[in-house]
Amino acid sequence: MKLWLVLCLALIWVELHNGACQQLKRRKDAGESRVRPGGRRVKRPLKPKEGGAKGQSLLTQVLDKGRFLRLGPSTALPPGRSVELRCKGSSIGWSYPAYLDAYSDSRLSVKHSDKYSQLLLTAPSAADTGPYSCWVIVCDGTECEKDHDRSYVSYIYFTDKDNLFVPSAIHFEIVYLRPDRPAVVPCRVTDPQAKVSLHREVPPEELNANETLVTYDPTKGFVLQNPSPEHQGVFYCKAVARGTPQISNKFHLLYVEVPVSPPFVSLEAFPGSVRGGDDINVTCTVLGEPEVDVSFLWFYPGQDHHRPVRVHTSWRLVNRGKGHVTRQSQSVLTVEDMETIDFGEYMCKTKNPQGETIVATNISNISP
Repeated sequence: MKLWLVLCLALIWVELHNGACQQLKRRKDAGESRVRPGGRRVKRPLKPKEGGAKGQSLLTQVLDKGRFLRLGPSTALPPGRSVELRCKGSSIGWSYPAYLDAYSDSRLSVKHSDKYSQLLLTAPSAADTGPYSCWVIVCDGTECEKDHDRSYVSYIYFTDKDNLFVPSAIHFEIVYLRPDRPAVVPCRVTDPQAKVSLHREVPPEELNANETLVTYDPTKGFVLQNPSPEHQGVFYCKAVARGTPQISNKFHLLYVEVPVSPPFVSLEAFPGSVRGGDDINVTCTVLGEPEVDVSFLWFYPGQDHHRPVRVHTSWRLVNRGKGHVTRQSQSVLTVEDMETIDFGEYMCKTKNPQGETIVATNISNISP
């Protein structure tokens, strides 16, 4: 009996000893997996932090009951219902469709707090369709700039079944075609699913979008990659959604072949010969691109004496033949009842985004 008891105790001791060794071995193996040769411990990889990572949008829409929706590159919303957007950060900048700024629309407001910035648009309509974006502003002392790595944009469509095209205050818009750059016929839609086509009015025909020379982008309109004189004429766009067709405003496409450069200026005085007591008009003329504004600045002999003069500035489009259109800008300086201080050099300084040009002419007194 005693021998049997001794054998049982011996077997139990062996089993316990083997289990403890196995557990110690597992601990050792686990420890070795975290230690490199040489005794250096390997750090466990950190889990990526949730939210705020580069490439993730911090632009969100506030929904009912305090819920948030992170906006993607485009969003479709119903018109009429107020929209609240938020962007995380203590210093945030915003952009939105330009006409909301141009008309100082009271429906739009922006408020800032310590943790986020809020954009609120009440009673949105089809006209409010466009890009809405926010970005983090970073400052170094008094100098601040936009952080392009933390800039987020969403193109918001306000899908109005009665307005498939984004309304415009211009009912007959001019589109200039240039041989060196794409041209855009800006018939944007409020429904990204609408099927849109481009049509010439006379002769009536459809200009097919072929994904190479003519493409369609619902956020821009039809893009003509290589405009030519053959694309001139009056066009309109047609959109169909849910079986209902609609027609856009009309667009007059004009071909332009004017080089981009500082102003090309001419200066002329009329009459050519003057004497004391006469009136004179000095005309400064600039030919340039149709939509490029030109500024004028005059220097004249009686300026330091505060001589009263009249200056009239205007511009018009000029057809140069074969459909080529240019812009003629003019500034006319008028001096009445010429005096001794009025004779001398008249200088016209013109400026456009490409540079400036100065021309001058000398007006002398013709003795009686």
